[in-house]
Amino acid sequence: MGAVLKIDLIAAARPNFMKVAPVYHALRRQMRCDLRLVHSGQHYDANMSQTFFQDLALPDPDINLGVGSGTHAEQTGRTLMAYERLCIDRRPDWTIVVGDVNATLACALAATKMGIRVGHVESGLRSRDRSMPEEVNRVLTDAVADLLWTPSSDANENLRSEGIPEARIDFVGNVMIDTFEFMRPRIEAASTRADQGLVFGSYAVVTLHRPSNVDDPARLATLVNTLGRISADLPIVFPVHPRTRARLEGAGLLSRLRACAGIRLLEPQGYVSFMNLLTGAAIAITDSGGMQEETTYLSIPCLTIRDTTERPVTLTQGTNQLVRAEQLLDAVHAASFAADESWRAAQKRPPLWDGHAAERIVESLKRHT
Repeated sequence: MGAVLKIDLIAAARPNFMKVAPVYHALRRQMRCDLRLVHSGQHYDANMSQTFFQDLALPDPDINLGVGSGTHAEQTGRTLMAYERLCIDRRPDWTIVVGDVNATLACALAATKMGIRVGHVESGLRSRDRSMPEEVNRVLTDAVADLLWTPSSDANENLRSEGIPEARIDFVGNVMIDTFEFMRPRIEAASTRADQGLVFGSYAVVTLHRPSNVDDPARLATLVNTLGRISADLPIVFPVHPRTRARLEGAGLLSRLRACAGIRLLEPQGYVSFMNLLTGAAIAITDSGGMQEETTYLSIPCLTIRDTTERPVTLTQGTNQLVRAEQLLDAVHAASFAADESWRAAQKRPPLWDGHAAERIVESLKRHT
């Protein structure tokens, strides 16, 4: 037998944990390797990190870099330096990064500069909006990575158009769907929806956290007022991101939301609890990337409060729509058709969104090692 492959799998922020989990479990099942789970420490409180690890059956990280919060430059720089030191102490054969957060780019850069091979899960997504830090992270990570695992055919085309050699691109599908199918029994058995008194198919789920929506008090006020009007006809459940809560409090808007009888404000939810809410929703209102994919898979209409998306496949599938804050009320009313079961039944899932993407990633890694 050959030498055991040393692999570092990087976990950073909550949106990435759902992508890390299926890869971790597939590596454990399918490959003889010395696997080290490295947490950057970007999300370090229990609701934003530990709960997700427990839900996703992930062990405690082998290493926590303890990076914490800060500006984009501070987070990226601290992560790069900390991960470089880690690689000097114990050099991996491969560093696997996921998604598009600051630690994704930082660890990819540190590994590349040391001659360590890098694999990128969820490569090739593009919004064409360089004002989004995540877009910069995506482009630069793909430029340096050795093996690019893509979730959709448009991602393949994006990479080809940027001059990435075909040999580095491997279309494997969407690992987020792996996580959902792995956790489906627990999601369906969870009582979160019932505990909130919500009726299946008769409420909206809202998540907001992007600076473009929550940092401008005027724009945030528009969203709060619109959510209040929507909730008069359609109950809303709104798990509030810590950053969003701080902005709402700072703008004096949190009390306005609390005064709306039709809005339930929750703490950030673990994966199982949140997906129990989402699977029963009539509609999702969000600025998240992952929820655009999850609602597409579940055939739930999604209104994304952004000007661009790095997941255009959700638009072409017809389940997702980009809207501005001032368009939201009309868009919710227009999407009411989607409560029709015949509409949901007619939706088709994108290719390779089948719950086996992580298995294909491991097979790809074997072929390239």
